[in-house]
Amino acid sequence: MSTIAKAQKTNIPKKVSRVLAVVIGAFITAYGLEAVLIPNNVSDGGVTGLSIVGSKLIGIPLGVLIAILNIPFVFLGYKQIGKTFAIYSVIGIASLAIGTIVMHHVPTIIQGDTLLITVVGGIIIGFGMGLALRNGGALDGIDMLAVLLSRNLPFGTSDLILFLNMFVFIVVSTIFGLQGAILSGIAYFIASKVIHIVEEGLSGSKTFKIITNQPELMVETIRDRLGRSATYNLVRGGYSNEKFKEITCVINRLEESKIKEIIQEIDPNSFVIVYDVAEVKGGNFRKQNIH
Repeated sequence: MSTIAKAQKTNIPKKVSRVLAVVIGAFITAYGLEAVLIPNNVSDGGVTGLSIVGSKLIGIPLGVLIAILNIPFVFLGYKQIGKTFAIYSVIGIASLAIGTIVMHHVPTIIQGDTLLITVVGGIIIGFGMGLALRNGGALDGIDMLAVLLSRNLPFGTSDLILFLNMFVFIVVSTIFGLQGAILSGIAYFIASKVIHIVEEGLSGSKTFKIITNQPELMVETIRDRLGRSATYNLVRGGYSNEKFKEITCVINRLEESKIKEIIQEIDPNSFVIVYDVAEVKGGNFRKQNIH
């Protein structure tokens, strides 16, 4: 058996688990819609929000509209992002459509308390959508449209997503009223934050780039106190033309205050750049034992 064939065979369980995660994420989202948001006249953003409005107006089941309205966006996803993403998105959108039909008559778990409705609803649908996105599938096509438009308009993708959803919530206000549209916007905002957390994980990672006059001592102290390794890059000052060793170290968020304490202790005048890291794989990121 060739190496490629072995790799493909090994990937089968991984692909199955990803499909299951996308399906589970879609059903969680459907539950958040049918058990929390929709019964309380609160909508979601994107294509799902438009589908909710359409379902209220013309009486077509929500799942049917979700499936139909997302068809052109799945095609965009296939053209712009790739075949695998489109396949997982089809699975996710179909599961969301089926989920809303199956759960249409589930008991409403919260009623009356508008703040609790938006928070709980936003968390549930955000977790479901984030789970699907983390495993390669999308449950809503508006993000794909924003990516396409950003290539032809002088706006960023995030700006276009915000603009398109503002339009969605204006449409929502015609059915659920101004209060319903505002609550829908709040729920969507909460969901977007939860999606970010689910995609990147609660702990996350950060990269520290440090230029100091005492690089060896800095690296040694980081290793001894945090159990983290680091790498050197040789850099040259643009003004002084002096050579420096730039330290690069990746840590988790819980260690951020400790490394700042180390930097302040060894060289308060060091030049430090910190930025978020979405994912870390391979290498020697596993912590060494420290005593």
